[in-house]
Amino acid sequence: MTTTYNCTSEDQRALGLEHAQRAISEKKCVVFPTDTVYGIAADAFSPQAVTMLLASKGRSRTMPPPVLIPRINALDGLATDVSADARKLAEAFWPGGLTLILHAQPSLDWDLGETQGTVALRMPADEVAQELLTLTGPLAVSSANRTGQPPAQTAAEARAQLAESVEVYLEGGFRPVEGTDAVPSTIVDATGALLRVVRNGAVSLEQLREHVPGVLGLGEIPMAEPEKESEEVALQAESAAEEPAAEEPAAEKAADEPAAPVRETDG
Repeated sequence: MTTTYNCTSEDQRALGLEHAQRAISEKKCVVFPTDTVYGIAADAFSPQAVTMLLASKGRSRTMPPPVLIPRINALDGLATDVSADARKLAEAFWPGGLTLILHAQPSLDWDLGETQGTVALRMPADEVAQELLTLTGPLAVSSANRTGQPPAQTAAEARAQLAESVEVYLEGGFRPVEGTDAVPSTIVDATGALLRVVRNGAVSLEQLREHVPGVLGLGEIPMAEPEKESEEVALQAESAAEEPAAEEPAAEKAADEPAAPVRETDG
């Protein structure tokens, strides 16, 4: 039975997190707040759970969801060939509104969809999200909305769209602040020699360049390279683009949670 918990109440929050942890272990979906918008989450290591998440949103495997992590040291467990520049951005902006598309660890037993061997990772700056992730470990997360609809900024808005397909709704109030627009995370493709923005969002290009001056902006190409973006990255971005994450909007595509697979946004 679907249940909503008011996480602004300490008692309800504890009960809600406990129920959400149990639901994730049972391969069911939960909705919770992130620092960008609300996300719908499932066990990243369960193909059955990820399939349920995509079905709840009305999405196919061609738009795999990003993965939210509880701490930065999970980065090396889920991704490989992480460059020094990618690590600089993670250290500077995690937790926060930055999603990194990286090469997935080939040894991991998971199936997020047609990822082309990549994974979109983010560490959200939200207490409820971090508490849940600490209990569950990495979660596949996309914005909590049906495809084509605006990303939810409250659990109530998410429930109006996703209804009984979600076991637990954790209500934490507006994300971001009430009266402001939903802003997805910025997505950076870090699978190549040069880092490039594939979706603008919460972290500006100027902020990124303060730490990695060579980051390419959206649609920008280096003078020495042909004007071409890898199909793999293009897909991932669009999908992560659906961010909460959930990843992750710029509009719904991003939230609905990139350019290697079209990743959904997480929030």
